[in-house]
Amino acid sequence: MRKHTGRKIGLFAGIIMALTACSGDSVIERLEQHWTEQTGIEQEQRVVLEVVSTFAGNDGNAQDYREACQAWARQTGVTLVDMSSISDETFKTRVITDFETGSEPDVLFFFNGADANGFIQAGKVVSLDEIRKIYPDFASNLDEDMIPGSLVDGKIYAIPVNGYWEALFVNRAVLEAAGVEMPGADYTWERFLQDCEQIKQAGYVPIAASLGNIPHYWWEYAIFNHTTTWNHQTIPGSADEALGQMWVQGMEDIKDLYQRGYFPANTNSATDEQIFAMFTNDKAAFLLDGSWRVGSIVYACRKYLNQPDILDEERLEQFDVTFVPTAGNRKATDLIGGVSMGYYITKAAWEDEKTREAAVSFVSYMTSDEIASEFVQHTASVLKKVPEVNEGDYNSLQLKAMEMLKQSTSLTGAVQDLFQGECRESTFDGMPDIVTGKVSAHDAVAKGLAIYNAEK
Repeated sequence: MRKHTGRKIGLFAGIIMALTACSGDSVIERLEQHWTEQTGIEQEQRVVLEVVSTFAGNDGNAQDYREACQAWARQTGVTLVDMSSISDETFKTRVITDFETGSEPDVLFFFNGADANGFIQAGKVVSLDEIRKIYPDFASNLDEDMIPGSLVDGKIYAIPVNGYWEALFVNRAVLEAAGVEMPGADYTWERFLQDCEQIKQAGYVPIAASLGNIPHYWWEYAIFNHTTTWNHQTIPGSADEALGQMWVQGMEDIKDLYQRGYFPANTNSATDEQIFAMFTNDKAAFLLDGSWRVGSIVYACRKYLNQPDILDEERLEQFDVTFVPTAGNRKATDLIGGVSMGYYITKAAWEDEKTREAAVSFVSYMTSDEIASEFVQHTASVLKKVPEVNEGDYNSLQLKAMEMLKQSTSLTGAVQDLFQGECRESTFDGMPDIVTGKVSAHDAVAKGLAIYNAEK
């Protein structure tokens, strides 16, 4: 069972600041030797490895992922078929359907929470313990204490690259135009409401959010504002018990923000991409999102010049990241975060000797010290070996994120990772109905919890 991950600042000791040299990988060396011995083999006889990940679209690591894939394919001679896609509910549904129909890929970068329960219970992926029976050094460079086990049997199936955090991104240019000070580690809900009103009166959108497309981050923190680091990952038995009432209050808080006019006018119909553009184009002040958004904001500051290879440093300086305002027992410095995704090797790939070798090689390469360091940057690391700090390797927003993490007091895993599928629909897909009053927050929460508890 996944355990609470609210740890003190020691968890952040693994923040990566520079690259390290990659140690030799016997799996990769064996593959290289294999193809050397097979020189002249017909292309169609070569190993083909199908991989699905979420490194696509505006994901800040998408380019690093593509470059790493190309480098690995060149080294091994394996034909890599990459079918990566943006992470959303549609993507999750497609992955789950592929497993149900026997169309799963060889390697999958996916969530390690409840969304993975189905294919783990069906025996469709291979555990770390099973892999190490043949490859004893597999993932030995990672800190296993930081890798969450499956909710099904407690075993590790998903091999992570890095951790994540969720926090409040800020467009300081909008704050300055509205006469609002940059919030910090003591940010309260009362102060946040005052700031939002002042931003609204200045003619800007206070909160960039797509409640009809991606309500997840506000859903999570709205609940966290009424729970604690110790019970946030506990799912209530009903909406009427004490913890369930905290969930209801969280939904009511989002509804209150909506009724005050602090979200965009089209928040219930706009896409996440449109909302992000609103934030980066100086029309909105706050954006609640994950650590992966750092790369997206940096890219937007390149694209702003219409020269993707050149970073507009002056423009990037106007963006910042801070703590989500607290309205309850949670400290503002208590963040949602942890290790939520990793690489799975499927049973189908494992049962074919050549594909198995390629799959293990690919995951070993992508989670090696050198490659993982590229992905970690300003997030929590799962690497055992922590490189030395070299601030010159990072841009201003990455450095601000690192500074924020130094002030953080804990990381607590997202409860939505445990609350999957149909049970989330009444408050995820149904968020527009909640905020517009078509459905009460209590009834929406009660419906989701009833489905969850009936399926346990």
